[in-house]
Amino acid sequence: MAKTYTSGLVSAIAVATGLSHTNSNNINNINNNVAYAADAPFNFSPFSNVPEPSHPEPSPPEPPKVRNDHPRTTSAGFDPQALERGVKALKDISNSPHAKKVFDIIIKQEETKITELAAKVAEFKQMQAQHETLAQHQAQTKSQMAKYEDELARKRMQAENEYHRARNQELVKMQEESSIRQEQARRATEEQIQAQRRQTEREKAEIERETIRVRAMAEAEARAHEAKLSEEVNRRMLVDRANAEREKWVSAINTTFEHIGGGIKAILTDQNKLVVAVGGVTALAAGVYTTREGARVIWGYVDRILGQPSLIRESSRGKYPWSGTFSRAMTTLSQRTNPGSASKNGNGFGDVILHPSLNKRIEQLASATANTKAHQAPFRNMLFYGPPGTGKTMAARELARKSGLDYALMTGGDVAPLGSQAVTKIHQLFDWSKKSKRGLLLFIDEADAFLCERNKTYMSEAQRSALNALLFRTGDQSKDIVLALATNRPGDLDSAVADRIDEVLEFPLPGEEERFKLLKLYLDKYIALAGSRKSGFFQNMFKGKPQQIEIKGLTDEIIKEAATKTDGFSGREIAKLMASVQAAVYGSDNCVLDPSLFREVVDYKVAEHQQRRKLAGSNKA
Repeated sequence: MAKTYTSGLVSAIAVATGLSHTNSNNINNINNNVAYAADAPFNFSPFSNVPEPSHPEPSPPEPPKVRNDHPRTTSAGFDPQALERGVKALKDISNSPHAKKVFDIIIKQEETKITELAAKVAEFKQMQAQHETLAQHQAQTKSQMAKYEDELARKRMQAENEYHRARNQELVKMQEESSIRQEQARRATEEQIQAQRRQTEREKAEIERETIRVRAMAEAEARAHEAKLSEEVNRRMLVDRANAEREKWVSAINTTFEHIGGGIKAILTDQNKLVVAVGGVTALAAGVYTTREGARVIWGYVDRILGQPSLIRESSRGKYPWSGTFSRAMTTLSQRTNPGSASKNGNGFGDVILHPSLNKRIEQLASATANTKAHQAPFRNMLFYGPPGTGKTMAARELARKSGLDYALMTGGDVAPLGSQAVTKIHQLFDWSKKSKRGLLLFIDEADAFLCERNKTYMSEAQRSALNALLFRTGDQSKDIVLALATNRPGDLDSAVADRIDEVLEFPLPGEEERFKLLKLYLDKYIALAGSRKSGFFQNMFKGKPQQIEIKGLTDEIIKEAATKTDGFSGREIAKLMASVQAAVYGSDNCVLDPSLFREVVDYKVAEHQQRRKLAGSNKA
């Protein structure tokens, strides 16, 4: 900075004094010399405006000069002449009247240089900012590249994970298929072993039958030989006995015909006896015919007025008002003496096992129906729907029993064959139902058979008339009849029939807990209590006492396992399954039910159920 400042000062002095180009080399030399001199201790202010004093101070004595072989330099390699000339020039400038202008020009030049230096500094800062921006851009680019590479690595890792996951799933699927194939092979082997065992048993039974047949033939031949030996004696005895009997019967027949011939001859010869005989036979025939036809007409009239309608399949009421009185009294007495007999399975509905929420709902309806009858309020009609075999009919029967009403069952399929008589039978049914003093629950099973939509093309005019008759009799709420409909397809019912319904109950397939209770119930009914019923004296005499089944090792865990396997079974299918178990036990040699036999029958029925479902699905498709 000192070199630059000194050079600018010397250049300004040269311009101000009008130095020629011939002295420019000397000025450059002075600049160089001044630059070298600036490093030395030199106190001189070029901006000082103070004039030199008129009497300069005496200069200090000069130091002794050292000999210099090189006249242009000192002993230290420095030439002081140029500096001396510069000092002299500065003194001249200071003494010059244009010193102020020179210094102003020098200041302006210095300001210009400072401005240029500031511009260069700004340009340098701008270049530095651009460099920083470029560095930031490069850093961002590197960051984006790193993110992109990280994203690619992550996607590649995810793709590898997906591939490994798919591969693992494929391996698991292959293992499952292999397990299924092994299980199928095992079952096929077991079935083959069972088939061979059955074939062996059949061959053994065939050999035993053949042995018995040969033995019987030998015994028959022996008896035939023995009979043949005594045949002649027996034949003679029989011939003699037959001759004696023939003579006796011939004599009796001859005597009888002689008496009949004498009587007929007497009647034919006497006109009065003939008229009396003919009149008596005619009167006897007329009396018998008249009595028979009159009794038939009278009984038909009584049956039509007092009897049960033909549409009723089952009823708690007797066919006639006086019939069934004793049985109902005994049933009521047994219920009062044994109040827990109907609820031995813990649900209060006998053999009906339902979901707890549905069971509670039916009990509420039974209590509400009983209170409705007690307060002479109108009854509420009900609709039971769900898959077949889920206990709709049994629940309706128990509902009527618990509510204190009479019970009557009819099916919708009986209406269509009646044709034009269907309307009359419907009216007779409702007239008969109103005669119940306790109130009657009329349960119509398969209600969609004749209560379907009236716009169906296949519906006959007689069916429409029967439906209209039922709608007419159920238009108002009744205080005598509770109408309970059961169907597997509630969507097929006519809209007017659906409008008559007040309560709708769905009967789903039993869950695992319900299936366990049903298996326990039918195990007691078909296995544990089989053969323990008391039979009459004559039945014991002619048929003998039935053999009782022995149960070994059948625990609740095995029954729960069967309840898990029978997923999708209805209550009726579970009852049939236990009936099959009973048949399998009776078909065994020792009449013993063990876990292996129970599991075998359960597996067979489960496979049969799945096959039926597949067939049903294929038929729907």
